[in-house]
Amino acid sequence: MRKRSHFWFYGAALTVAAVVLSAWAIAQDNPRGENQPTVAHGYAKQLSTAFRGAADEVLPAVVMLKNIPKAAESSPRAELRPFGGEMWSSPFGDLMPNHPELRRFFEEMPSNPGTQRRAPGIGSGVIIDPSGVILTNRHVVEGGGEIAVRLLDGREFTATDVKSDPKTDIAVIRIQGVKDLKAARLGDSDEVAVGDWVLALGQPFGLEGTVTAGIVSAKGRGIGITDRENFIQTDAAINPGNSGGPLVNLDGEVIGINTAISSRSGGYQGVGFAVPVNLANWVSRELLEHGVVRRAYLGVAIQPVTHQLAEQFGVETNKGVLVANVQDDAPAAKAGLQAGDVIVSFDGTAVTSPAQLQGLVEKAEVGQKQKLSIIRDGKRLSIDVTCLEMPQEYGLSRNSSSGSGSAAPRQSQFDKLGIAAEDLTAEVAEQLGVESGQGVVITSVKPGSIADLAGLRPGLVIAEVNRKAVNSVNELREALKDQQLETGILLLVRDGSGARFIVLRARG
Repeated sequence: MRKRSHFWFYGAALTVAAVVLSAWAIAQDNPRGENQPTVAHGYAKQLSTAFRGAADEVLPAVVMLKNIPKAAESSPRAELRPFGGEMWSSPFGDLMPNHPELRRFFEEMPSNPGTQRRAPGIGSGVIIDPSGVILTNRHVVEGGGEIAVRLLDGREFTATDVKSDPKTDIAVIRIQGVKDLKAARLGDSDEVAVGDWVLALGQPFGLEGTVTAGIVSAKGRGIGITDRENFIQTDAAINPGNSGGPLVNLDGEVIGINTAISSRSGGYQGVGFAVPVNLANWVSRELLEHGVVRRAYLGVAIQPVTHQLAEQFGVETNKGVLVANVQDDAPAAKAGLQAGDVIVSFDGTAVTSPAQLQGLVEKAEVGQKQKLSIIRDGKRLSIDVTCLEMPQEYGLSRNSSSGSGSAAPRQSQFDKLGIAAEDLTAEVAEQLGVESGQGVVITSVKPGSIADLAGLRPGLVIAEVNRKAVNSVNELREALKDQQLETGILLLVRDGSGARFIVLRARG
């Protein structure tokens, strides 16, 4: 025992001596106690250098835009000082009354707080062609007023040839006769991944040449502010005035156009949204070449393949999109596409969501054949479809009227589902904006029932039960007779906005 105690004593003494000698050696090398460089410090400096390089690359192409409405053009102050006026005289005006937490960050900054005229607004843009083409948001330049442009070097110009696309909130403008313009390089937004570092550049609150950093938080976001949404979400600090400015990767390439923020206060709260540059660039080319955006279309109503729907159709969840309805005489109908088909690829590109398919179709060459890969009744098929140009009024609800009235509707209860339904008359069909004689209309839904939990509501028309058409309450009752809620009942429902599949299933 005594020998063992001596052993531990000597070992401890040697350890203490080694620590003291190491500390002494460090003190000799660093007598002032300065922090020594570490591997982490080196990585941080490399990231800082990457930020600096990306900002230096793109900042010369970022411009400030001031929208001077026609009502304000008579103001001497606005004419003499297009970028003058008190920047802090007004809070951010809410441009989205129906979505107070989702704001486009286009700052309303009145040059004279006492006037009743609509105030000029400050936004951002990015030069994408040295000839003077600037990419921005539609809501920055809309209104028909004068668009003043200020470059990073202080030169000021008046924009010409303003064109915009309301479906994506993208616009292009031109400044002419300007030399030595620096255009930003456009990246590939399809290659952007969640977690990538990004920079947001623009003029928040009119503060020119501002750069903030963050990461890509999510992709493919739809937030309900435009018709075509596939936003890149980021936590880079973006605020009112950043609207139309670029979102940039560490290679100094534009990968998005900042468009909206989610905020309770109107300012930065860590959630911002940018239009992917691949979409913005395609829209800009269409606007420059044709003055409008020409979009191809199939003429189908589509929906995601949820877990429950995947079980019913024998496909994988989130692999493909489900066709809920095919419009008469549309390209899809002429190609033989049917309701219940699952589109798994378009022109060789795998499809995973309705928004993705919509984007692929709309960018397709009008009048050219495209190959669709579908799954129908468990079998994989390939069909050719020729996409046509989308009509301007496409997507608007249309009422359908079919002749005069008919006999009083026959109504019936379906207690197992928790609904009441009646035959669909021509008058009711016209009111609902659907075709008459096809399906039965739900007249009431019991709160907390299986139908209620599945999303059924009064006014929806049940057109099919487990892929079998039903055109009367008697046919609906017959179709439901042998169906088991434990395994799920597949319904095709319609309303004035389109069709979709719903699965009714009893909860265990």
